Amino acid sequence: MFYFTIDILGIIAFSISGVMMAMDKKLDIFGVFIIAFVTAVGGGTLRDILIGSTPVIWLEDIVYLATILGTVFGAVIFRSQLKYLRKSLFLFDTIGIGLYTMVGIQKGVAIGLHPIMCVGLGTITASFGGVIRDILCNEIPVIFRKEVYATACILGGIGYFLLEKLPLKDAYPYVGGIIIVITVRLLAVLFKITLPNIYKTPKEV
Repeated sequence: MFYFTIDILGIIAFSISGVMMAMDKKLDIFGVFIIAFVTAVGGGTLRDILIGSTPVIWLEDIVYLATILGTVFGAVIFRSQLKYLRKSLFLFDTIGIGLYTMVGIQKGVAIGLHPIMCVGLGTITASFGGVIRDILCNEIPVIFRKEVYATACILGGIGYFLLEKLPLKDAYPYVGGIIIVITVRLLAVLFKITLPNIYKTPKEV
């Protein structure tokens, strides 16, 4: 029940992120739903296909589709309030990657994958819904820019497995991993920490 709750919270966070991006692009209601949908389940769909878990989870449980529909409806109704939160897209996206990183890792652990593969699976789950969203909205995906994004997922995943070594209750390493992802992402943006740029600016002649 705990892991299912985290999964649903991730669906809500990413759905809102998708709705806000779609509304910024002035898409119609169908476009808003599609962007919210792919943002919410895109990474999880790729994850399930990679590990051979088919049908993918949102095809098996109507709760996922209902959650996305409800979130889209609520976000559209209260869009006037959301638009004043200038950093809302970033905030919900950050919460989403924290939640989904751990969901993906848990899927890998459940089928006995190596911890490194589990971290990779968690990063894919967290990142690729946003990649699809950005591509459909004609944006360069944030994961391919200098911003700390996938790196935060990787660090959160490593943190989870380190916490697993400690004598803690099962939920604590899970929650700890989520907090690490969100904290790393927030601190990176707050202090303008970016990955190195391999392209050097040509010197003026």
